[in-house]
Amino acid sequence: MAKRDEISELLLKAETIHIIGSGLNPQKPANRAIHDLDGLGWRLVPVHVRDAGATIRSIPIRSEIDEGVIPEIVVLFLAPQRALDVVKKFLYRFSGKDFPLIWFQRGAEQEDAIAMLEESGFNFVSNDCVVEWIKRNSLSKGQDSQQLPWYRQVKDSDDGCSIWTAYNGDKDIEISENTLEWVGDILDLEFSQHIIPRYIRSMLKEGQNLEELALSLS
Repeated sequence: MAKRDEISELLLKAETIHIIGSGLNPQKPANRAIHDLDGLGWRLVPVHVRDAGATIRSIPIRSEIDEGVIPEIVVLFLAPQRALDVVKKFLYRFSGKDFPLIWFQRGAEQEDAIAMLEESGFNFVSNDCVVEWIKRNSLSKGQDSQQLPWYRQVKDSDDGCSIWTAYNGDKDIEISENTLEWVGDILDLEFSQHIIPRYIRSMLKEGQNLEELALSLS
């Protein structure tokens, strides 16, 4: 388990906090965590399979953490068995300095998952709340993080064509009636190894940046 001073240091060093289990239900603690942490300077990434493609406070909900994306802090608002599945997946995907700090929200702790992390020597937090910790220790990145442009691709239910849309984060977006194919912001677009971001990057022309390309395709 990470030590008290180490936890605050890791939080302040991190640019991004992934919050797994954060969907649209405003009564759920994972949804409220986005509201509580928004404006403190972190790039917040809600992850929820069912609600992916919609937004919380104009922040897009991802369906998963894509291959190629290296998370720093991963907060688990999950049932214990699902938390174990995430830990197993991360132990397979990440090693050494790339392994994120795993934060088990109260109720997400799972004995086998914790034992695996302890045996591997990776940092984790349990029996505490990330929002409470940040407020209790008066942590902040010092400035509000700017909402990054983000993108969503869906498959039209009528003709099967893919529709790519660029958003600037100025309003909330509902779940699409069409099948979601991919969602992420400009950083996900740059680093994700999902087939759609890789295809978008392959279209870059000399002198063109990724944001310009993504906007032109919308």
